[in-house]
Amino acid sequence: MKRHILIATALVALCSPVFAQSQGEWTIGIGVAHVDPKSDNGTLAGGTVPTSIGSSTRPSITFEYFIRDNLGIEVLAALPFRHSIRSEGAEIGTVKHLPPVVSLQYHFDATPQFKPFVGVGVNFTGFWDGEARGPLEGSSLRVKNSWGLAAHLGADYWINDRSAIRADLRWIDINADVELDGTRIGSVDVDPVVAGISYVMKF
Repeated sequence: MKRHILIATALVALCSPVFAQSQGEWTIGIGVAHVDPKSDNGTLAGGTVPTSIGSSTRPSITFEYFIRDNLGIEVLAALPFRHSIRSEGAEIGTVKHLPPVVSLQYHFDATPQFKPFVGVGVNFTGFWDGEARGPLEGSSLRVKNSWGLAAHLGADYWINDRSAIRADLRWIDINADVELDGTRIGSVDVDPVVAGISYVMKF
């Protein structure tokens, strides 16, 4: 009896489709990303202004090209994120940013449908439309651009050989200088966790 069960299990495994990512293929993922900065973002003005940066959610898109079987280069893009900057509960400014990330990532063949992956990469964060508010209203606020590393992990569940549902998490190293009326008043450590869910199509 046990032998029959083992044979049946093996036959099912052999007959199950294997949705692997092969060299030369590429994917597009369309979804949403939630950027959640770490809770303590530093202090400005010589340590007198504690700073907290709010979260933001926007549509996202990824492109990945497989340079080897299961090994791909991915680019993350999104619509601009908008963040509120607060100090001790009061809003002192707002800023927009885009954090495109380029990652090298490896996809594991855990099961025919379930494919977890890990990746590391580099991030460039561009900030613009800084606006001083509250006690700083009337001043010129600028958050400067940032370069940093990024880590990525997630999993795809393949519905068929051309489409999957993806859930993923990223950590991005974002450290940016802040200027008020042209004078540097400190820096903020954003260092967000980015949670995403998307629909992935393979070509």
